[in-house]
Amino acid sequence: METTKPASASSTNFIKQIVADDLKTGKVSEVVTRFPPEPNGYLHIGHAKSICLNFELADEFGGRTHLRFDDTNPLKEDTEYVESIKEDVKWLGFDWEKLFFASDFFEEMYDRAVLLIKKGKAYVCDLTADQIRETRGTLTEPGQESPFRNRSVEENLDLFQRMRSGEFPNGQKVLRAKIDMSSPNINMRDPVLYRISHAQHHNTGDKWCIYPMYDYAHPLEDAIEGVTHSICTLEFADHRPLYDWVIRECEMECVPQQYEFGRLNITNTVMSKRKLKLLVDEKVVDGWDDPRMPTISGLRRKGYTPEAIREFCREIGVVKSNSTVDEKMLEHFIREDLKLKAPRTMAVLNPLKVVITNYPEGQTEMLEAEINSENEAMGVRHIPFSREIYIEQDDFMEEPVKGYHRLFPGNEVRLKHAYFIKCEEVVKDAAGHVIELRCTYDPATKSGSGFTGRKVKGTIHWVEATQARPAEFRLYEPLISDATAGESDDFLSNLNPNSLETVHGFVEDNMKDAKAQDKFQFFRHGYFNVDSKHSDANKLVFNRIVSLKSSFDVKGK
Repeated sequence: METTKPASASSTNFIKQIVADDLKTGKVSEVVTRFPPEPNGYLHIGHAKSICLNFELADEFGGRTHLRFDDTNPLKEDTEYVESIKEDVKWLGFDWEKLFFASDFFEEMYDRAVLLIKKGKAYVCDLTADQIRETRGTLTEPGQESPFRNRSVEENLDLFQRMRSGEFPNGQKVLRAKIDMSSPNINMRDPVLYRISHAQHHNTGDKWCIYPMYDYAHPLEDAIEGVTHSICTLEFADHRPLYDWVIRECEMECVPQQYEFGRLNITNTVMSKRKLKLLVDEKVVDGWDDPRMPTISGLRRKGYTPEAIREFCREIGVVKSNSTVDEKMLEHFIREDLKLKAPRTMAVLNPLKVVITNYPEGQTEMLEAEINSENEAMGVRHIPFSREIYIEQDDFMEEPVKGYHRLFPGNEVRLKHAYFIKCEEVVKDAAGHVIELRCTYDPATKSGSGFTGRKVKGTIHWVEATQARPAEFRLYEPLISDATAGESDDFLSNLNPNSLETVHGFVEDNMKDAKAQDKFQFFRHGYFNVDSKHSDANKLVFNRIVSLKSSFDVKGK
């Protein structure tokens, strides 16, 4: 699929225009939307788009939004997923008018199924799942009617009641709608409405052993709740005739309307709960909240903010076709959100010790540095400086290549917020590895002193050695190597072996009070977040949210 840069939401939100027209013509008196996840996994960035659309649409028109769990499959659902979804929705900045579960309506759904049977619109079928699939037909050939299709109303009522009573084992019988086995829409070829499942339900326990199918439950839930605009992704467009059939034949008082929009795909990313669960189950990642995952909890742990995600969702807009967005677009919005919020500080990820031989032994001075050069209102901080510091190994080259302006023997560079230093001596271990540099500094070159005597071409960052705080840094790359491989079934063969690099270095002493979810910009390295799972008072762990720069232009200019 071709990668696109969607236009802004304001120019593409056709659903917003539909809602405005419905209110203007009196088709609806208020707007009621819902966000209806299945509690069978954690939410991902695609769900964030749906959350923003449903909640912001209702809010814009003075309506209300429900949170509803479509919990009709007890074999895949869990209270862990329910609680994580609630947390994600609230973290994104939204709150629901009412909280519902599909299981709240199981009794009414059963009664409506009985109504269908009495009307001759549903029947109990003894075909197995494989037999139903084999007789369903193809896009060019009609399906075959079940030999049980013409059972009497009385027999169907009796069998359906006995299904509910637990008389039959799993798979022995189902309740099917009686519609049209020759319909050009395969979804209308006597779809299954109920199946038997002797399983413990997270909400109703063992009260039920028959459960409604999604295509039957979903429209009934919308109607019972009074939803006016049922917004779903494009793959449900072919299900809309069945949605309308269920509402009509079940004689629901409220008649919601279904509208479809294109789902979100992102390059180098898996956007399927089934595939994400496989990554968790196979221990490719360390849980649903692994920072490499596109789950909302993973993005949160990595360091994304709700503001950045909401702006991203608004920018990609609402369109009628599926599209794939460059993952760099999401990164753009977190940079934009953090550039005026995140304190600047220095961190050395791959340390090399430097001894400043002419700096007084035992002396430490405090140097002033701005907290955020793009937001003066954040003020200044003070950082220690002494005879021993750490710099990045990459900021020294014993035999410099052409154009290299950082530290090498005989060269002078500026230490950020400090002084000029000059490399005088290189110390190596027995194996010939550089383990220490001996340098001198020029006291007249102190940052902020107005020194103009000479210029240097390189500026490097550093951390004072005696008070530096040890830290672990986790550097992330996309989990999927190929841009579109996340959409294929063999995505596991395209995993990026370098999706996580862990290094150990030092941060400034002022980071000693950093707590989970605190965010910083480390000079030259990017934006980082204090990890909420592994960081504690004795061990600082930082996740890199995003590097400092990108060539991506969100406006497409």
